[in-house]
Amino acid sequence: MAGKKTDDAHDVTHESIWQRMERPARPPRAALTHAQIAMAAVEIADAEGLDAVSMRRLAERLGVATMGLYRYVRGKDDVIELMVDRVYAEEARAAEGGDWREILRVSALRLRDLLLRHPWLVETTAHSGPLTPNFIARTDRLLASLDGLGLDADTAMAVLGTVTAFVTGATTARIRMARLMRKEGMEKMDDLRVLYSSRMRWLLESGRYPAFERYIREGVRKDDDDWQFELGLDSVLDGIAARLPTSVTRRTPR
Repeated sequence: MAGKKTDDAHDVTHESIWQRMERPARPPRAALTHAQIAMAAVEIADAEGLDAVSMRRLAERLGVATMGLYRYVRGKDDVIELMVDRVYAEEARAAEGGDWREILRVSALRLRDLLLRHPWLVETTAHSGPLTPNFIARTDRLLASLDGLGLDADTAMAVLGTVTAFVTGATTARIRMARLMRKEGMEKMDDLRVLYSSRMRWLLESGRYPAFERYIREGVRKDDDDWQFELGLDSVLDGIAARLPTSVTRRTPR
């Protein structure tokens, strides 16, 4: 149609909050900053969960009218992106050093710690994708650590995705267990075992699950989350190392 602008630069329908934030501020100057909004939202989510973060609740915490927040964000999805970016800033600029394996291992441990400090983070992908500056900066740094290993771009991203999937899956399981314990009013795993002891006894006495019964009776590291996580992580990294070209494997220290 005549006169219709087709340049993507003029189409703001799908602009992200990051694009809008880089445009010059309009007078009068903002009374809030996006950093303040992110910090307040993270504090609410850390204390009460992601569902507790609402525009009304956030406005109350910041001491502004609810409609006033819409000068800075379009809604909760924007707020979640600000939250995700703020917490990933804690890991995105992690100290570098070592070979690819050490960098990925340290980053995985840091990511686990990040998720445990901010358990709501595992739920955020249901609201918006993690296309935030600090998340991408982290991804970029880790992909760069794989340079020189003879991997094409797709394989490098698959390697990073595999490590991240292990971290997210293992940590989410721990978060869910912690939530179950809170729901049941338990402080220790032994308390939870007592609560579910009759169910466990019935399963074991059925004689149908001998391998699982052996684990229950002989396992001594059931509550050692750190050991379980690091064993799994090292196993994933061992598998990745085994698929690298032989020349790379020989010169990459373990």
